[in-house]
Amino acid sequence: MKSKVYTLTGDKGTTALVGGKRVSKDDVRVEAYGTIDELNANIGLLAHNSKLDMKGMHELIRKIQNKLFNIGAYLATDNSDTVYGLTDDDVKELEACIDRMDAELPPLQGFILPGGSRLSAQCDVCRTITRRAERRIVTLSKTAHVDPLVLQYVNRLSDFFFIFARFNNVSNQFEEIYWDKNA
Repeated sequence: MKSKVYTLTGDKGTTALVGGKRVSKDDVRVEAYGTIDELNANIGLLAHNSKLDMKGMHELIRKIQNKLFNIGAYLATDNSDTVYGLTDDDVKELEACIDRMDAELPPLQGFILPGGSRLSAQCDVCRTITRRAERRIVTLSKTAHVDPLVLQYVNRLSDFFFIFARFNNVSNQFEEIYWDKNA
């Protein structure tokens, strides 16, 4: 039998964590995993760009989405010590990809305005949501244990999206627009 999407249990502003504990829908834990979910949805939009086929990027994007589901499940579980499916190698994989793309980029000349190609603009959206997710996770870490690997992965992920945006603009011959503080 198919279950209903609506349960009525959240009609009064609460939701259940993994394990059944009920918390307010604006609880810092819910904000943290909800922002990870929002990020994942925006990465889903990014994944539908046809120019992602370069250098195995489509596979990496799907892997990132799965890692974010693991992180979201971890954050949605009160008193969980283990993040399943997330390892130091996942952080190293992001770093290696960042290094490969960055090696093909000109040196930064200042702050770059978000945008350029459609793909780069979507990377910028993902980067800013990643940074917000990181802030929410840091806030959660002040009242609950958060595995340091979660923060490390999310921090590196924002770096990945920054470099990926630049890489796409440069490789597709879109001019990088630098911030003009006198504009």
